[in-house]
Amino acid sequence: MAATLTSLRAQKKALRKVMSAKLQLLPASAIEEQSRAVAARVLSLPSFQRSRSVSCYLSMPSGELDTSSLVSEILARGQNLFVPKIASKEGHMEFLKLNGTEDLNSLPSGVWGIKEPEPQWQGSPRQNAMDPDFEGLDIILLPGVAFDKSLSRLGHGKGYYDRFITSYCSTGKPRPLLVALALREQVLEGSAVPIGDHDWKMDLVVTADEVLESERR
Repeated sequence: MAATLTSLRAQKKALRKVMSAKLQLLPASAIEEQSRAVAARVLSLPSFQRSRSVSCYLSMPSGELDTSSLVSEILARGQNLFVPKIASKEGHMEFLKLNGTEDLNSLPSGVWGIKEPEPQWQGSPRQNAMDPDFEGLDIILLPGVAFDKSLSRLGHGKGYYDRFITSYCSTGKPRPLLVALALREQVLEGSAVPIGDHDWKMDLVVTADEVLESERR
């Protein structure tokens, strides 16, 4: 078992290195163009349009799909928007609610230059997606390093999303729809992404060109 786990980690590390090199070669204009197209596809999804509460990541300054226009549109539509905050570097992440455009624009940069909310907004605690009185997230929009046609996801290696989703679902709240946002260069053929027992598969992977959908939906 230990040998198998070591092998899995080595495979993931190798793929991250390959993908990182590939993404660094992408011009900013290509990422911007694909980001707009992906945002349009997400906004047109019936499951998204029905959603009341959405989680969306705030993108890194470079090297991944830009969610800034998508996040702004979620707020403009009046949906509840929850964004990630790294609570510990041991792999714990929280999802906290943003309270409009002013709140979004005032967020400080956290880990890896990603904007993150403080625990409080204007003197009051933010709503947390794990709060017992919160009805639940309808959709989680996820980033990743690589995806494949079987809807497997390779993250950055810290396990933040997999741990959060497992913890969240253990509370008894309805399982959110897991929707990955990907540059076309991040989607590999077949089952090319190595995964373990604790890795969550996606329900949808949205690219500029298509929406890959799980057969179980």
